[in-house]
Amino acid sequence: MSTKTVSENFLKASLPWETLEDGLKRQFLGFDDKIMMVKVTFKKGGVGQLHEHYHSQTTYVVSGKFDVTIDGETQTLEGGDAFYVPPHAVHGAVCLEDGMLIDVFSPAREDFLKD
Repeated sequence: MSTKTVSENFLKASLPWETLEDGLKRQFLGFDDKIMMVKVTFKKGGVGQLHEHYHSQTTYVVSGKFDVTIDGETQTLEGGDAFYVPPHAVHGAVCLEDGMLIDVFSPAREDFLKD
């Protein structure tokens, strides 16, 4: 795990992006051990695979269109919509139009901070 456990106080748009699979990129927008905010961009067809974790998560859809599944229920969400994922709920998303999500996790996703 990274030795960094707290982000800088002020975070500018020039922060580095991490490239993930399936046309996804993420940028850390602030965190400590209790909370983490992450910006994630998707290309059309990008998939956030179904998964679960012990963290609470709330997500704001900045732009685009996504089919979001939480515990077997799927809804189509667009810019301005949001969703909440309780701990251990199986969830994922499929990007229908290029878009961006802002994820907030509590506690922070320590698995994202690995070197």
